Amino acid sequence: MSRSHIKRLVMPRSWPLPRKSSIWVQKPNPGGHNIENCMPLALILRDVLGVAHTRREAKRILHSRQVMVDGRIETDDGRGVGLMDVLTVGDNSYRCVLDTNGKLRYRPISSEDASSKVCRVMGKTTISGGRTQLHLHDGRNILMDDASAYSTGDSVVLALPEQTISAHHKFAEGSLSYLTGGSHIGETATIRGHDVKRSSKANEVQFDDFLTIADYVFVIGSSADIPGAES
Repeated sequence: MSRSHIKRLVMPRSWPLPRKSSIWVQKPNPGGHNIENCMPLALILRDVLGVAHTRREAKRILHSRQVMVDGRIETDDGRGVGLMDVLTVGDNSYRCVLDTNGKLRYRPISSEDASSKVCRVMGKTTISGGRTQLHLHDGRNILMDDASAYSTGDSVVLALPEQTISAHHKFAEGSLSYLTGGSHIGETATIRGHDVKRSSKANEVQFDDFLTIADYVFVIGSSADIPGAES
């Protein structure tokens, strides 16, 4: 049986919460994001956004059907809201990003920005019938007849709440990227080169002043995609 709580002392470093205020902290339900890159809804409403004082109040807000994740009503207080997700509470919308300290932040965005989200292509597989399935960083899978234009490491822009692809950003030299790990986490930088390793070592991406591994590179269309990002 999986536990719904973890001890605060061992909670992910990315969570912007004090470690010693109490013993336990709620854990997100299993979902598309790993635990490092998301927080449960009740915790966000209570401890991050401050719209609820207790978990019971947070549940009441959720059951009033005024909270949406990626344009769809969400009532599960354990639902993990993670990297690049759009959280809407009443008339206010927020995007989940990582700051330069590696902490998850839920930054205010306009209703126009809340109508789309950027997702990284983690891989693709061919399924029965010859169709191709794109695997995105938030756990989504998108079926398409011809996915030859998309490669692992590219990003797609999803229209919300329809979840259809409205734009495509290629992982290529000159593309703008958002860094989700390493010593430059939370910054944006332009890709200058890509070094594919023919071994078990991680592929490297070159920027103007530094290198990082390809897994940390999240291609975006412009810095406006990341509210409050630093370049």
